Amino acid sequence: MSAESKDGKMSSMFVAIVIPLALLVSILFYMFVLGDPANFEGGDPIKGHPVEAEPAHTFGIIHKGGFIVPILITVNLLVIIFSIERFLTLSKAKGSGRIEAFLGKVRQYLANDQVDEAIGSCDEQKGSVANVMRSGLEKYKHVLFDASHDKETRLQAVKQELEEATALELPMLSKNLVILSTCASISTLLGLIGTVLGMIRSFSALATAGTPDATALSTGISEALINTALGITGSCIAIIMFNYFSTKIDAITHGIDEAGFSVSQTLATHK
Repeated sequence: MSAESKDGKMSSMFVAIVIPLALLVSILFYMFVLGDPANFEGGDPIKGHPVEAEPAHTFGIIHKGGFIVPILITVNLLVIIFSIERFLTLSKAKGSGRIEAFLGKVRQYLANDQVDEAIGSCDEQKGSVANVMRSGLEKYKHVLFDASHDKETRLQAVKQELEEATALELPMLSKNLVILSTCASISTLLGLIGTVLGMIRSFSALATAGTPDATALSTGISEALINTALGITGSCIAIIMFNYFSTKIDAITHGIDEAGFSVSQTLATHK
């Protein structure tokens, strides 16, 4: 099994474990931390108002958001977890040094026909750009003095090797970004659902004959506002992180293109 296949399986397994685990943690947090009877007057999470003391007061208010709250907490947890995962992955993919400095060093080596030194520089740099560059340089070294093929054929072989190496690297850069974009979309919608349910409860309390049920009215308003706040928070964080990682991926992708162009150009101009 190739290293890329192993990485793909590990990543899929990570997603399959993290999502249900985040949901479980959120439900337990909602039930036993936010819903702790000590957070409510009379020890009643259903009918009691949140106590005045902090942080029990804040926990009690959030709990009043209803059953949508643990789902929104799950979404926020997923945004945080996959933001950390993407940050670590892209930091590794970037390599140990600045991409521009690395490409400049390799170009200098190639200009002096120091292919082995250029390959050694790739081993020091590591990361996606260095991996693509190393694949191209290995092929370049192999075909450079191959008299059985003309220059155009050798150049095409190097370009094909670079394309194959790039095709292996790029999917790992953008992997799991779709989870962040999905969280950005559904977080707001889930918050809206919670808001609508809360407002329905509030208007139901107002519609009762005689004096409106103040507890039901306040619970409905709390449910509406808490869900709105959690939904918007999750969506904002997810959008910011998605755009941040997209920018980093664009920079790495540009470096990969530069690496491929450098190798191809050197072979094309080699006498």
